[in-house]
Amino acid sequence: MSHTIPEQCPLDMVACEELMRGGSKSFFAASSLLPQRIRTAAIALYAFCRVADDAIDLHGDDPQAMQNLLDRLENVYAGRPDNIIEDRALAMVVRAHKLPRELPDALLEGFAWDAAGRGYETIEELHDYCARVAGSVGAMMALIMGVKDAQVMARACELGNAMQLTNIARDVGEDARNGRLYLPRAWMREAGINPDAWLANPVFTPALASVIGRVLLEADRLYKQASTGVAALPRDCRSAILAASMIYAEIGQVVAKNCMNSIDERAVVSKARKLTLLCLAKTRAQLPGRCDLETPPLPAIQFLLNACNNTPLRANNTAVPADRNFDERVEWMIDLFERLSVPRKRI
Repeated sequence: MSHTIPEQCPLDMVACEELMRGGSKSFFAASSLLPQRIRTAAIALYAFCRVADDAIDLHGDDPQAMQNLLDRLENVYAGRPDNIIEDRALAMVVRAHKLPRELPDALLEGFAWDAAGRGYETIEELHDYCARVAGSVGAMMALIMGVKDAQVMARACELGNAMQLTNIARDVGEDARNGRLYLPRAWMREAGINPDAWLANPVFTPALASVIGRVLLEADRLYKQASTGVAALPRDCRSAILAASMIYAEIGQVVAKNCMNSIDERAVVSKARKLTLLCLAKTRAQLPGRCDLETPPLPAIQFLLNACNNTPLRANNTAVPADRNFDERVEWMIDLFERLSVPRKRI
């Protein structure tokens, strides 16, 4: 059953916070330390994403599960959200920040690709997947932060793709044990690896290391490209975004130090190293370079940029005083990307 969204639904946001309190204590605690304008919208995005992911995870083999989500999203955008807390909260965010429908649609499409056990032949196809499950999140978060420039938006989407590639490189072994393979199959064959045979018996080899290394090189390229967009973000967001980017990139460095062996061990960034990166990010964010306005956007994210370009963006790039603990804000950003841009791998 649907109903018209009221002008104010503060109780829905409170209910979403309660959902997060029970579902993710770290997310709930850290999100309360962010500026209200970001925190409220991010909680709503997280809540809907979690419910959508759970629905596909539990009923992914039933086509009706995805159709139900699409119907709910349709009602959200029509201003008549179903009588479900997460839907009503998301409707508030959609209205307040003018989120294009294509962005959450892309996220749901990525979930559906996971449920279908889709594989990726080329790096371009893998970027198509990353754009859906992570680039779309980067775009939505950029809109919430008030980004209105297409090139800055491109850098935000590219950062999402870079983070997803890092996760893929880190989780090769875990994914394989769950019957999933995200590495570009063409690259595996070029290295002399039969993808299907390897998936049936996932073991680490020098040949596999070369494939993982290529994925990390592509991630590093996008980290560098995306980092130029930090200067165009509101001042209270720059350090957190830069730190999250640096820490994620460091995960790839740990994989490399482990000789690209993400089959037998999972790369972890030490607390000491995280502290060092936090300090570096805080310093670098004070004097960020100019946003790269020349490099063409990654082709896979163009549809996200087109969606944002067709929607009036909020002209709000004003700085907001940073009144929250920096380290805890960064923890929240990392947790957000982990939970929004990396759906659980499905068989």
